[in-house]
Amino acid sequence: MTYTTVQYSLNLIKDEARELVSKGVVSRQQPIYTLCQYIPAREWAGVECELEACNFLLRDRIGDLIGCEKWDND
Repeated sequence: MTYTTVQYSLNLIKDEARELVSKGVVSRQQPIYTLCQYIPAREWAGVECELEACNFLLRDRIGDLIGCEKWDND
């Protein structure tokens, strides 16, 4: 059996988090470690390493990770 692993960059993690927030699956107020429910377990260690390398803690809020929202209709 062959497993494909995805190399998660910070931008990819942010995009995944934004998508989950926009769908209403997670809240901007939840801690980043909530994302582990939506990322395959075998890839979570790589995500953690990338977050730590970019000075994010798993207890930080998802809103801190994804930053400000931009509205097209403002």
